[in-house]
Amino acid sequence: MHSSSLPPLDGLTAVVAAHRTGSFSAAAESLELTHGAVSRRVQAVERWLGTPLFERHGRGVRATPAGQRFVAQVEQALGAIRESADRWRPRRELPTIRISVVPSFARLWLLPRLPALQESPLQRRIELAIEHRVADLAGGQCDLSVRYGKGQWRGTRAQLLFAEQLYPVAAPDLATSLGGNAKPARLAEQALLHDSDTSQWRHWLAEQGVRFRAKSDDRRFEDYDLVLAAAQAGLGIALLRSPLADEAVASGRLVRIARPAIRNVAGHYLVMAADEERASVLRIADKLLSMTAGLRR
Repeated sequence: MHSSSLPPLDGLTAVVAAHRTGSFSAAAESLELTHGAVSRRVQAVERWLGTPLFERHGRGVRATPAGQRFVAQVEQALGAIRESADRWRPRRELPTIRISVVPSFARLWLLPRLPALQESPLQRRIELAIEHRVADLAGGQCDLSVRYGKGQWRGTRAQLLFAEQLYPVAAPDLATSLGGNAKPARLAEQALLHDSDTSQWRHWLAEQGVRFRAKSDDRRFEDYDLVLAAAQAGLGIALLRSPLADEAVASGRLVRIARPAIRNVAGHYLVMAADEERASVLRIADKLLSMTAGLRR
């Protein structure tokens, strides 16, 4: 009979480890103890219990029938202790960084890279506010913003993520009918697809010496990724914004139909409050800039 109402608690983990690994040596390695220390702890539990828990053999140890029943009860008890601790232990909340971003940038570029931005194992939670409006950084509506424009917003600090080149693309069947390198004047006669305004098409055609004329079969969409979807459906010709939408060409869903490319006067900028000093926010800003460094070259 044992003289104490409780077993030596450090011996219980040694018993469980020996049963799980099948040897005192492996148990010692997993617990970062010596072989002798594990053996002594197991023996202390056996003395307390008054019966052997393991049969020793040349290759290791094997639990006796009593040992198997005892280990099962110990594991159940330790599991209950862990569950209780998880319930009462204060939870360590992950820092949350809120980023305001336009829908097209979120869908085409940011969402596929969100796991890398949050890091693994999870270091932070990134909450995206996908919206067209310009979020109020100073008012705390968000911590960071990715804005599309010329990089000038009052009361903020803006850093270029990447600039863009514009060139015409179409679905494969339409591209084949237009030929490998269509004349700009012929492209101007096709249904032209664009987002909120026609300035990019006007600029591209003007650079090729062709005047833009709006047509009834031109189509306007609120978001740029819908422009690309319409082009992939064969509804007309779009200007591909590279590198934002390079994957559409790389996958073959869209085909370049004219060689001339022009620089987009607007770009994507990472924007923060002018006085932003929080380390967690600056870390995400640095990571975003690092992820786009190759696109700025």
